[in-house]
Amino acid sequence: RAAGFEIETAGTASAGLAAAKRSTPDLVLLDLMLPDADGLDVFRALRALPGPIGQVPVLMLTAKGDPTDRVVGLELGAEDYVAKPFDPRELLARIRRSLRRVGSRSDGASVLRFGRLEIDRDARMVRLSGDDKILTGHQFAILLAMAERPGRVLTREQIIDAARGSPQDYDAALDRSIDVHIGRIRVAIEDEPKSPRRIITVRGAGYVFAKVQD
Repeated sequence: RAAGFEIETAGTASAGLAAAKRSTPDLVLLDLMLPDADGLDVFRALRALPGPIGQVPVLMLTAKGDPTDRVVGLELGAEDYVAKPFDPRELLARIRRSLRRVGSRSDGASVLRFGRLEIDRDARMVRLSGDDKILTGHQFAILLAMAERPGRVLTREQIIDAARGSPQDYDAALDRSIDVHIGRIRVAIEDEPKSPRRIITVRGAGYVFAKVQD
């Protein structure tokens, strides 16, 4: 949650499958050692579901040392595999990498589109109504971090952490000037920067990138 993700947990296979069907998550972190089922069977059950939930990326987690589990999981189509014990920072990095890979596959040009606004992740370009908008590297990273989480209220700390890419990539310039950067992003992408409709301030909480834009 501190890294900007919305989390739903389930302690059993049955509860996890029910939660996945209900919310269609962006990624499933699946422990193979569950009290009521084998994790590989849960994975097969997920893949058998119709619609988008059947294609959700799955990152497998296990304390088992047998490499056979890893091979089987990856052959079944798991996105990645993490063995316990692990550094939480490594897990976070793998989650982010998995989500980036899935986002890239879902859009061949790796372009996020919100109405007239386009954010090209590969080219690191921003366009509004077809016109290129100039942003610094920090500003592009901030905008992309927010655009990948549309509709979510993010604190300044969450935006900074997401824009860094990993918790250890500390950048004091981001910490000191997040509001200044967002102000300049608004000048570039808002029709009326003083009355923003794309990056909206939530008093006492942070900012939210509008999911629906014109």
